[in-house]
Amino acid sequence: MRLVLLVLVALVLAAGPDKKEEVKMPDSVRKATERGLAWLASKQNSDGSWSEARYPHNTAITSFALLAFLSQGHLPNQGIYGKQIANGVRFLLSSAREDGYIIGTRGGNMYSHGMATLVLAEVYGLTNDKTIRPVLKKAIDLIVGAQNSAGGWRYTPQPRDADVSVTIMQVMALRAAKNAGLAVKDSTMQDAIEYIKRCYDERTGGFSYMPGMRPGFARTAAGVCVLQLTGEYKASEIPRALEYLKDNFDAREHFWYGHYYASHAMHQVGGKEWKDWYARMVETFLLIQSSDGSWSAYERNSPGPVYQTAIAIISLSVPMNYLPIYQR
Repeated sequence: MRLVLLVLVALVLAAGPDKKEEVKMPDSVRKATERGLAWLASKQNSDGSWSEARYPHNTAITSFALLAFLSQGHLPNQGIYGKQIANGVRFLLSSAREDGYIIGTRGGNMYSHGMATLVLAEVYGLTNDKTIRPVLKKAIDLIVGAQNSAGGWRYTPQPRDADVSVTIMQVMALRAAKNAGLAVKDSTMQDAIEYIKRCYDERTGGFSYMPGMRPGFARTAAGVCVLQLTGEYKASEIPRALEYLKDNFDAREHFWYGHYYASHAMHQVGGKEWKDWYARMVETFLLIQSSDGSWSAYERNSPGPVYQTAIAIISLSVPMNYLPIYQR
């Protein structure tokens, strides 16, 4: 009996993030996100994609929109939004080139490729749709081949230089694919984590776009999120990075992109940190929702309301715990 108790204690201590203080979605948030999903559904293009003014029929914008539906438990060909999700997934599959690069006829980059790969991995993991696997496998192989000597990625598949934003997007895609049963070498992930850690700024506690550059809220949120999701719960960078996030909650530069990552990062941390963060996020987000159900303000140089609405829904829906990549 004593041995069993010791084993149980050890498992609890090694479990990672604190699971106390679980957060439930308030009814006000359910209603707000339902209105947001209805608005998103009304903006889908006939080819299954979503667009912004500067990014027509774009794979990244489409991927964010699909994640919004998936984050509330909606699946392809099931329920009220099943058709929209199925059409969106088909658009992503049709946007893949023979070499695995998911960019579509309108063009794209590794950021868009990483987002699309992440979504296809999530859908494959949730549905086991066999039509997705070959496209997903090629997409993952392309990511692995594009990793540069420093461990990171940049906007093209050529492994020359790297930045933390594109790198983290690829790591998220690789992690999702690994969760869904595809093979990803540990060395690929380890090299990526080492690059991300080199972007940490010890003076401020934040993460920068590239090593030695000025840190920012969005980059820091992404850094903390990916460290947590890859099992680096005890990374020395996390405590001060969390303080940086709390101090810069209202930073307008890349506000929505930052909160996409920050919501999941804080959820992984759990406990009072997550409870307080979610309450603050709810208070902020619900006040700035438009009457039509969209989120269309609050950030300079944003891609547009489809992008913002999708991220608001994804972030507010974290307590529902539907997306495998973000589950504790």
